[in-house]
Amino acid sequence: MHKIGFDSEMYMQKQSEHILERISHFDKLYLEFGGKLFDDLHASRVLPGFDKAAKIKLLQKLRDKAELIICVNAGAIERNKIRADYGITYGSEVERMIDNISGMGIYINCVVITMFTDQQGAIAFKNKLENRGVKVYIHRPTKGYPHEIDTIVSDEGYGANPYIETSRPLVVLTAPGPGSGKLATCLSQLYHEHKRGVEAGYAKFETFPIWNLPLNHPVNVAYEAATADLKDVNKVDNFHLEAYGKITVNYNRDIEVFPVVSSILSKITGKECIYKSPTDMGVNMAGYCIIDDEACKEASKQEVLRRYYKALCDFKLGAASADTVSRLEFLLSKLGISPLDRPVVDAAEKKSEKAGGAGAIALELPNGKIVTGKNSDRMSAAAACIFNSVKELAGMPDRQKLISPYVIGPILDLKTKILKENSNKLTLEEALLALSICAATDASAASAIEQLAYLQGCEAHSTHILSKADENPLRKLGVNLSCTPEFLSDNLFLD
Repeated sequence: MHKIGFDSEMYMQKQSEHILERISHFDKLYLEFGGKLFDDLHASRVLPGFDKAAKIKLLQKLRDKAELIICVNAGAIERNKIRADYGITYGSEVERMIDNISGMGIYINCVVITMFTDQQGAIAFKNKLENRGVKVYIHRPTKGYPHEIDTIVSDEGYGANPYIETSRPLVVLTAPGPGSGKLATCLSQLYHEHKRGVEAGYAKFETFPIWNLPLNHPVNVAYEAATADLKDVNKVDNFHLEAYGKITVNYNRDIEVFPVVSSILSKITGKECIYKSPTDMGVNMAGYCIIDDEACKEASKQEVLRRYYKALCDFKLGAASADTVSRLEFLLSKLGISPLDRPVVDAAEKKSEKAGGAGAIALELPNGKIVTGKNSDRMSAAAACIFNSVKELAGMPDRQKLISPYVIGPILDLKTKILKENSNKLTLEEALLALSICAATDASAASAIEQLAYLQGCEAHSTHILSKADENPLRKLGVNLSCTPEFLSDNLFLD
């Protein structure tokens, strides 16, 4: 059984109380949300039991007091930067956020496109949103940042940005990913608010690194793995240590920028900064809600291993640098683990060897049993593995057929004869659609469909890089996948 290491209900309660306490000190609080506002898959993987929708549920509780501003970097839009968890661009993620958050009754004030330097892609994105009735603001790079404080905190600096009218005591700034300009937008708004006589404050809602866990705790190391491409490094917060004599953990960018942020806040308010350290700025109760430290440690080690395999595959595909791979190798050594400390890897490799080198996938079920699948003439390895897994969960014999030949035949004819595709095997995406059709009239297929929910959080490994038609359904099923950086064929195009 999957071990639970985190109490999500306790977390939401403590976190909401902490936020309300912070709001009480100001007329208005600008709260920078780090990480994913909803679908926080990284947190749910390294803190088993963490509700991936915890942040948005928390915000729902505070929706009468809160409004949202979504920030996105113009450069990320221009280069079609991808959110790794879902394989969609930052621009598409902003659109998805607007749809989902608005549908939950939470007020979205606007979208801010930051670091705007007339990028054509950003202009097109702005027009697209405005044509759909979304308010969009443009923020250009701040003049004088980061060293010329007098220029930054002036009408030439933050004052050059348009003021965003807000009306509620809590203004949450979120984004599709890191480097989106949330902090700069918060500070710009604080400048405008104080010019208008509003006592506005700033705080940061950042889950990782967890400040009251040890520096080299696997949960914190997993955060470094998640941001290896950004070269983030966890460090002891020397400002907090000096001010309070207590060891806490933060990450290099927040520590490095703290003197600048502290000076800016002092300049804006005309008072000494209320924060003595970057840790002081944070609103993070996650460390108090870990109920099984060993479960979280093990889950975090597996996350680092998955990140390592992902970096290897991305490097093979030309989407990651050798430095990122080296950084992850260092983190593996820091935790004292190796790429083989993932049981599904060995199982997948053995299945492939037994099948004469055919691509294979291994998946560990909640009860600890490992099920495998290989590429065949009719099914991809991913489809075979998932079908074998649901049969095992449902107690069906291995010989049980889940898809009628009367359904498979027309699908394959459509693929090869009508759509002119080269492959005549079912991908996982196609196999699941075929299974759902059969479930309408076949009890075994219906039972198999019911078992799919139990694959959430299961570990799996593929001996080859998967096509999107196999990878995306595994992601949607919540399977924690890693892949060996090998191609199944010499074809350059992976659809």
